[in-house]
Amino acid sequence: MTSNIPEYYKEVSLRLNRVLDSVGLGEDIRWKRINMWIQTEELMTVVTKTAHHYFGSHAEATTAPGLQSDIDGVYCLRCRFIEDLERWMPDNSTFLTVSDENTPPGYVKLQKVLSHQPWPVYNEHNEHFTFDRYGRSVLCNDVHRLKVNVDKYHGPAITNYYGKFKADHMLGIRLHAWPGQASQWLTRNRRHNWPSHQTIGLIQETGALLFPVGHKLSQEKHMEWRLSISYGEKLLVWLFNSTQYKCYILLKMINKIFIKPAVGDNVLSSYHCKTCMFYLIENTQTAIWQLDNLLLCVELCLRLLYNWTESNICPNYFIPEENMFQCKVFGHVQVQLLSVLGDLLRQEGRYLVGISCDNIGQKLVRTCQIPVMELELQSQDVAQIMMSSIMVLFAHLEIAVRALDHDLNFEPRASHELRREINAILWKFHCSMIGSRLASKSLSEENADQHFLDMAQEFLLWGSSSDVASGKLKLAAFYLVQNNLDMSKDVFSEIQKSYNYKISELGVVSQHTLQSILSENISTTQLISQYLAFPVVYHPSEINCIPKALIPEMFSSIGSDQGSRYVRDFRKSVSVDPKLYIYFLEFLCYHRQNNMTYKKTALNNMICVILHEHLVFKVTALNLLAYCLTQDGRLTNAYSILGKSMKLIKENNGAKWQIATLVIISLRFLRGGQR
Repeated sequence: MTSNIPEYYKEVSLRLNRVLDSVGLGEDIRWKRINMWIQTEELMTVVTKTAHHYFGSHAEATTAPGLQSDIDGVYCLRCRFIEDLERWMPDNSTFLTVSDENTPPGYVKLQKVLSHQPWPVYNEHNEHFTFDRYGRSVLCNDVHRLKVNVDKYHGPAITNYYGKFKADHMLGIRLHAWPGQASQWLTRNRRHNWPSHQTIGLIQETGALLFPVGHKLSQEKHMEWRLSISYGEKLLVWLFNSTQYKCYILLKMINKIFIKPAVGDNVLSSYHCKTCMFYLIENTQTAIWQLDNLLLCVELCLRLLYNWTESNICPNYFIPEENMFQCKVFGHVQVQLLSVLGDLLRQEGRYLVGISCDNIGQKLVRTCQIPVMELELQSQDVAQIMMSSIMVLFAHLEIAVRALDHDLNFEPRASHELRREINAILWKFHCSMIGSRLASKSLSEENADQHFLDMAQEFLLWGSSSDVASGKLKLAAFYLVQNNLDMSKDVFSEIQKSYNYKISELGVVSQHTLQSILSENISTTQLISQYLAFPVVYHPSEINCIPKALIPEMFSSIGSDQGSRYVRDFRKSVSVDPKLYIYFLEFLCYHRQNNMTYKKTALNNMICVILHEHLVFKVTALNLLAYCLTQDGRLTNAYSILGKSMKLIKENNGAKWQIATLVIISLRFLRGGQR
C-alpha cells in the first residue's frame, strides 16, 4: 500500500496539521472545550433538576466555527427500564424493552410493567399508550412533545435559537444496563486491541439511551424507540489521538463542502463519518495514525465510505445488523455519492485547498508551495502563461543576487543552490500572480463571485511582501479596480513608508544598499523585501484587474527596445517601473475622488520621475503620463508626450491607441464648436 502513496502526502500532512492547530483544533484547546461542556452538563442538571447531557460535535469538541454545528442536548426521564422481568423491582414507572421479528435492528418498544408485581400491562390504551400487533400496551414515541415554550420542533427534537446558535434538545431514556442487541460488540475479535478491554468495560457500564424515533419503513414506527450508545460514542471520540481527532473533523468538512452540495443534506451525516472512523481505527494498526499520515488517514476513510456506498451497507458500529444507509443511499443518490467520493479519491488530496471552513484551504495553500503550484496550474497552457510572466522577475533576481555576491566578495553559489533560494523568493511573486488572475477571472463575469474575490485578496496579501513595491502595487490596483479607494490609499501609504533612498530597482544594487547589508548582516530574502523594487508585470490573464490605461500597452510587444540589457521581450505582457506606477495609481485614485490638490501632486511626481529617474520602461511611463494628462483635460500636453513616446519606439507602441482617442476627442470638440 505504501508504494502507491504520493511522496507529498507526508509533507502536506504535517503542514495541514499546523494549519488545523492555527484555527483552534490543537490538543490544548480541544480538552478545554470538552471540560467546558462537562461543566455545562453539571450546571444544567442542577438548575433544571433534570438529568441533562450533551452529545455530538460540541460535547466531543469535534467542530469548528466554519462547520456551524448544532448543539445537541438530551434531557432524561426518571423512569426505570429493564430488558428482563427477572430484574423487576417495585416501582411506579417501570418499562420493559421488547422487540419481535418485525422490529428493525437498533430499535425497541417499551411495555409498561405493573408496579406491585412483575407482570407486563396489556390493557392500557390512552394518549400515551397504544397496542402493538401482539396486543401489548406500549409507550408511544410522541410523548416527548410536551407543551413547552419552543421555537419549533425539528423531528423528535425541540429546537431553540440562542443568537446565531441552534440548540436541539431531545427526550432520552437512560438504560443503565447494556442492551442485548449490542452484546456482540463486547466480545468481537479485535486484532489491534482498539478499544482496549478496560475501555470496553467502562463503556458497558455507561449503558445506552433510547430516543423517540421509529424506523422509517416500519409499520409500527410510531411506537418504536431507537437504541443509541451515545455515552460510549462520546467516550471513544474523547480517546482519539490528535491524528484521529483531526481526521474526523476534516472528514466532516469534506462532507459539508463537497458531498452535501452534490447529493443533499440528508444523505451522508456526521454520524456516518463517526462510524467510519470507529471501524477504521479498530481495523488498522495504531502506527498508521500519526501526524505525518493525516492525509493518508483521510483517504482511507473516503475509501471505506466508497466501499460502503458501493455495497449500499453502512453497519452501525455497536449493532452491525442495523444498516444506516437504508432509506438514504439508493438509486440515483447512490450513483451521485459514488461519483463524488470517486472524484475525491482521484484527486489524491488536491481537494484540501477547496475547504473553505475557517479558510483552511487558503491557509494550506500558503504553507504548501510546490503542491499549490501543481493544483493551480491545471493545464500546460496556464503553466506557460505564468512562467512567461515571471521569468523576467527571475532574471532580475538572479542578476541581483549574483551581483550582490560579487560586490560583497562572497564565493559564487552553485546554480542549484541559487535557484532554490530564488524559488523560495519567487513564491511570493507567484501569489500576486495567482491572486490577480483569480480576481480578473471573477470580475470578467456578469456577477463577480465574492468567494473568488476574497480568495484573490488573500493571495495578493501574501504576495504583497515579495519586494518593496511590486506586490503591494498589484494589491493597490486590485482595490482600485473595485473602487475601494480607502484601501488603495492605505497601500500607497505603506509603500511610501518603506520606499527610501536606499531602494534599488531592477537588480542594480546601490552603494547605500551594500552598506546597509554589511552593517545589518541580512539574508537574501530580507534583502529582496527591504531594499529591492522589481517591475510590476501583468499578463493578459490579469486584464480585468489592471487600470484601463495599461490595456493598450499589454498588446504592444515592448520590452527589449526600452533600454535595459536585463529586460527580455515577452509578447502580450506589460511591465511598469514601480516608482512611476505608484504615482500613476495615486493619480487615478485622487481623480476619482475629485481631489484636485493630491491629483496635481501625483501628476507632478510622475513628471519628476520621468525627467530625473532612470526608467527601464520609459515608453510605458510616457504613455501613462499622457493618459493622466488627457484625464486632466490637458490634451495638447498629452499630444506632446505621446510624440516623444513614438520617437522612442515607432512600431508596436500603445501610444497609437491614445493618439487615435485624442483625435476622436478633438474632432468631437471641433464639431461641437461649429454648432
